Amino acid sequence: MTAPIQVSHQVPDNDRPPPVRPALGAVAWKETVHLLSNLPLALVGFVYTVTMVATAGGLSVTAIGLPLLAAGLLVSRQLGRLERARARALLGVRVEEPSPLPGPRRAGGFFPWLWAGVKDPVAWRTVLYELVRLPWGVLTFAVALAGLLVLWPVLPYVTRWLTNVDRLMVRGLLSPSDELERRIAELESDRGVVVDTAAADLRRIERDLHDGAQARLVALAMGLGLAKEKLLEDPEGAAAMVDEAHGEVKLALQELRDLARGIHPAVLTDRGLDAALSSVASRCVVPVKVAVDLPERPAAAIEGIAYFTVSELLQNVSKHAGARGASVEVWRTAAAGGRAAGGVGAAGAAAGARLLIRVSDDGRGGADAVGGSGLAGLAERLRAVDGVFVVDSPEGEGTVVTAELPWRGRG
Repeated sequence: MTAPIQVSHQVPDNDRPPPVRPALGAVAWKETVHLLSNLPLALVGFVYTVTMVATAGGLSVTAIGLPLLAAGLLVSRQLGRLERARARALLGVRVEEPSPLPGPRRAGGFFPWLWAGVKDPVAWRTVLYELVRLPWGVLTFAVALAGLLVLWPVLPYVTRWLTNVDRLMVRGLLSPSDELERRIAELESDRGVVVDTAAADLRRIERDLHDGAQARLVALAMGLGLAKEKLLEDPEGAAAMVDEAHGEVKLALQELRDLARGIHPAVLTDRGLDAALSSVASRCVVPVKVAVDLPERPAAAIEGIAYFTVSELLQNVSKHAGARGASVEVWRTAAAGGRAAGGVGAAGAAAGARLLIRVSDDGRGGADAVGGSGLAGLAERLRAVDGVFVVDSPEGEGTVVTAELPWRGRG
């Protein structure tokens, strides 16, 4: 008698259905909430905008017309801020906040401030946004509500298409004034960096004077006073004290020279970047090759920034790199890239020309331009003058630092 055949009812793994998932994920729910909230917020914004524009326009012939319009546009700015926050929370749209309007004092008085508020492009784009959103809010509210009740299986696709239009409207009408607003924000940040850097340099100079040359000069004055008192009683002791004072004078002069070199070296003023960078390279603890290829001298401010950038980078090579050699290259590029020809006149370079600096070494690498290091300070200083600072420093493969400055010729 043969054994009964056993039939297995186990389903293979590859034939099992996928795990059950919710029809609407978190993103789809957020987008649905955004579409449903479009109608009430659009209704409030539309009624306010129409009332504000009509009232201010009707009273424009009176003395309170323009102040009322400026105040209404300030409120429109706040409506735009609310819409950007809603889009950020529900749609994931990251739109930078526009720069605030200056107050009456910064604007130069009440009437300039009033005029700046009346012609504020950010507020007027918000007015346009509120006017066009009412019909769109009605449509999106109806579609989202119908989708929740009837078309929920395809609701994520519908909400994504509708919210993409919302994203375009937010980016197009509620974003800052394009490149101008971004540039204003950068310049405000860079101004703070320049002020902080100047204050730090002044504190450093004051500290060096107080702790170095000033202390030596005080000791020198005291020593000469004691030598004067001993001149008749102990001529040999007085002569020894004068010799000691002479040595102190030499040290004080050397410290003053070093301090003056740190402020602005004379060789840079007299002979330019080539000689000044060669002088800096000679004080580095490793051999440094210097190659300066400039058809003319840049403006004094750009020349000074380039000098101190190379000086600090070579100090880092001496202290931290553990290198056997280093190199410094300085050249000018034309607007389209590549090394510029040498036939440019003294009036300066063509628009877009840049001064490039490359300092490289064969040390241990691992340099980092973030986290409060000296390289981070250099990067901030260069950004404050529209410069670029790039560090390439893989571990064990040396460091290459490239700095770029806007070119301005002398004359």
